[in-house]
Amino acid sequence: MTDKEKTEREKTHYRKAFNSPYLSSGDIVGPTILTVERCELLPDQTKRTRDNFNTITFAEKEIRQGEKLKPMILNATNSRTMKDLTGSPFIDDWSGTPITVYVDDNVRMMGETVEGLRISKEKPRITKAELLPDTPIWKNAIVAYQRDGNLDKVKQRVTISKANENALIEEAKQ
Repeated sequence: MTDKEKTEREKTHYRKAFNSPYLSSGDIVGPTILTVERCELLPDQTKRTRDNFNTITFAEKEIRQGEKLKPMILNATNSRTMKDLTGSPFIDDWSGTPITVYVDDNVRMMGETVEGLRISKEKPRITKAELLPDTPIWKNAIVAYQRDGNLDKVKQRVTISKANENALIEEAKQ
């Protein structure tokens, strides 16, 4: 395959050479739906400053197959967007929030216009499959419950009624 035949997802962005410990515009190709695992106030991992930043880690572990998903530093704009999406100014309340991250070519930083990551102000539209008895994913959910002692990871991928959740837990305990 020639370089011209590669899709944008297969090409290498010039920012990859700078090897940031954080998610950057070089990592995102098109709007990307991710789930906030947690947000914490953490020291700068680049060691360029002694500042602490609102830092999101994601439930998803890879941005693309074989490529680790890095944490994302939130600037003031993205922090306000998270507050608006969740209805809470407290970063501790942001866990579990699905967001859409995209590259904005018109971010102002230190007097320059640069590419930067933005969190969409619109909640992503996510349609999850319903977890029902007598399906292959039901059996997988039982195994997950037996392994984890809860259905947290399962519920990130599917919806389940309270009645079916209770039935699944009872079946898993047998």
